Amino acid sequence: MHKERIKQILADQREAILNREPGVVRTVLSDVQKKIMLPHIVVISGLRRVGKSTLLRQIIQKFYHNEDFYYINFEDERLFNFNAENFNFLYEALIELYGEKKTFFIDEIQNISNFESFVRRFYDAGFKFFITGSNAKLLSREIGSKLTGRYVEITVNPFSFNEYLKLNDVHFEENMLYKTESRALLKKHFENHLINGGMPEFIKYNDPEILFRIYEDIVIKDIAVRYRIDNLYEMRELFQYVITNFANKISFHSLKKITGLGSITTVKKYILFLSETFFISVVHKFDFSMKKQLVNVKKFYIADNGFISKLSTRVTYDKGWLLENYVYNLLKTKGIVFYYTGKNECDFVIQKDKNIKQAVQVTFELSDTNRRREINGIVDVMKLFRLDKGLILTNDQEEDFSEGEYKISVKPVWKWALQEV
Repeated sequence: MHKERIKQILADQREAILNREPGVVRTVLSDVQKKIMLPHIVVISGLRRVGKSTLLRQIIQKFYHNEDFYYINFEDERLFNFNAENFNFLYEALIELYGEKKTFFIDEIQNISNFESFVRRFYDAGFKFFITGSNAKLLSREIGSKLTGRYVEITVNPFSFNEYLKLNDVHFEENMLYKTESRALLKKHFENHLINGGMPEFIKYNDPEILFRIYEDIVIKDIAVRYRIDNLYEMRELFQYVITNFANKISFHSLKKITGLGSITTVKKYILFLSETFFISVVHKFDFSMKKQLVNVKKFYIADNGFISKLSTRVTYDKGWLLENYVYNLLKTKGIVFYYTGKNECDFVIQKDKNIKQAVQVTFELSDTNRRREINGIVDVMKLFRLDKGLILTNDQEEDFSEGEYKISVKPVWKWALQEV
């Protein structure tokens, strides 16, 4: 491509990122602040349209004063034929446009094969990189090959409840939890947040087409085209079933039978592709045997509740399941999440530093019919892993009690999300 054409594209992209509204300040920006002084490459990953570029915009504004940086967006179709060996050509164009800078911001870098060689060479020369990507496997594989030990990773998730409130001009303060009017306001917003999720553009514009388009781009661009999928219909059926039956126990064998796919290997492969886009998470049953963990039935959780309400074919929605999906997406930032089944069941156990640190049950309401079951499940885990405290999350109940020597807290999810996450 002619250099003048490259300059035009780069100038357009810089103008676009600077004209982008900084939006709600993301909580994860504080993590960036801790890492910005490190020489390491900062890898910002997450679901499509989750706000990675907006986070770059906020970093550029806060730490680089909208001036001292280079920006490249490889999601731009005008750069689809760009090859890694042409990075030097691109760098020369950037120097001619903006002078010598020492920081690169690069969006969707996994679209360029062998990008890691360029990044490594410039990193060794003292350049700072912020790079984003929407495919966990491609990022980890490419970065891991030549950049091991030279990068730190930040995952951008859909809006938290606090960020959702800010977008709706509600600025949470602790004392709001104790005033009748403000509690009612928080609960009303959480009910909407639980159903609509936290994908930034959808929350801002309330147009379901936004979520449909994100999902289609994931299925077609990130999976079907990239991996040259032939049986697209069967793959879609598989994904649809998983979305509709989120938070349920499902075996790969049953998925094979339901979808008519040729083998369990194919089912596993397609599920892996979808999980690598950050759209779903696969949760294993806890077992001390790693082999048993791999073969046991799984649970699948969707990255954002908004996709469930728009894509699921389920006619009615049990808000208890929505609460469970929502809680999982908060807990996954705390460690490795499993579900537990023994004599009784516990929705989530969280492992960190090779130890089980927390047990969590989720139910819409603790009632006479389910109270003993929920308590027995969490106490079993507390006994097994010698945990002093357990947590039961509900829609709107709150109490503390002891079950023998074990202390259990019951909290509303909306309050827990604001206070402890």
